[in-house]
Amino acid sequence: MPTVVVLGLGPAGPELLTQAAVDAIARIPERYVRTTRHPAAVAVGDARSFDDVYERAATIEEVYADIVDALVEAAANSGEVLYAVPGSPLVAERTVELLLADGRVDVDVVPGMSFLDLAWTRLGVDPVASGVRLVDGRRFAVEAAGERGPLLVAQLDRGDVLSDVKLAAGDDHPDEVVVLQRLGLPDENVGTVKWDELDREVDADHLTSLYLPAGAPPIAAEVARFAELVRTLRERCPWDREQTHRTLTRHLLEETYEVLEAIENLDEPGGVEHLEEELGDLLFQVVFHATLAAEEGSFTLADVATGIHDKLVLRHPHVFGTVEAETAGEVMQNWEQIKREEKGRASIMDGIPGDLPSLLYAHKVQRKAASAGVEVQPVPADELVASTDEEVGALLFDVVALARRAGVDPEAALRATTARFRDEFMEKERTDG
Repeated sequence: MPTVVVLGLGPAGPELLTQAAVDAIARIPERYVRTTRHPAAVAVGDARSFDDVYERAATIEEVYADIVDALVEAAANSGEVLYAVPGSPLVAERTVELLLADGRVDVDVVPGMSFLDLAWTRLGVDPVASGVRLVDGRRFAVEAAGERGPLLVAQLDRGDVLSDVKLAAGDDHPDEVVVLQRLGLPDENVGTVKWDELDREVDADHLTSLYLPAGAPPIAAEVARFAELVRTLRERCPWDREQTHRTLTRHLLEETYEVLEAIENLDEPGGVEHLEEELGDLLFQVVFHATLAAEEGSFTLADVATGIHDKLVLRHPHVFGTVEAETAGEVMQNWEQIKREEKGRASIMDGIPGDLPSLLYAHKVQRKAASAGVEVQPVPADELVASTDEEVGALLFDVVALARRAGVDPEAALRATTARFRDEFMEKERTDG
């Protein structure tokens, strides 16, 4: 089996290289470095870097995959190659993670000193006693969800990554954070920066990290707290204990319509707060059903979240894959085709709930047909006749077609018009009365 010997270059200059790393460099003639943008890269001597891969690849994951493929090919040709990475090979090093999972090569890891060792020293923090968690700055919104700190955020190699961290944290952040840059080098910089000035004051580079003593998005923590509340209600509330999936259907439908009503009134005073409240009531129904399923051993709320996450990734190949889709229509065509293949359906019409409200049902059927290139052509207005069930149905079907082609949701439009009529009628009653 060909072998890739991976060694860590440490956090700073060549003086922090381990003796084992120095011996490996001397022993193996064919050498690679992930990047020459590291002060200890000069110690590897004559080596090929992968800096050019960063410049030509479209995404960072593509960079990592290309590096792994190149190393595997080189090892297959030479039997053994050396691959040097910044810091420690097993700390925030995605290429090494991919190599270890690749069955085409053996991987021999030579440990190196991590920037974390210097970070704890500069911060005066015991990470075990303090419970510090290391977070990838490029994945801050996901990895830091629900974490209240302390956090050490690494991989902050560009200003826009700092901006993304600020945006993801929202209003839940400390007033100041500690910025650590180029630890162990002559131009090392450790200092505090006000949160609001973070992406303006800090000139980020590949040796930049942040220490957040507290504060990160509470999303995951709040969802977990809410799920625990629902479990408590199931245990202690007589009404909640009696509920089943079927008994909750009426409440699910009611809460859905209340969300729709809140959306219609979004521009009214207090409309945003009302929508927030109604979405919470709808979320309660979702978590309740997931709690019932967990009790039965069927699935959990985490399974629900994972399932919809993976489904959306699969059905958006124009975002996460190589499929091209420039318009919303092309997106819907791709969506329907993927869904049809997933479900093994003979027709794109399969799976449309027959109990939908009739206008919504007609709209969905027409939309599905349009995704297959079949457009409903409405009858001209001067030819419209409606005196029987069939003729009235055809007229309504044409109205749905007109609405859909105009980009209007007929269900929402009719509901809004009806609500306006109701309000005007009630106002006239009060005036006349």
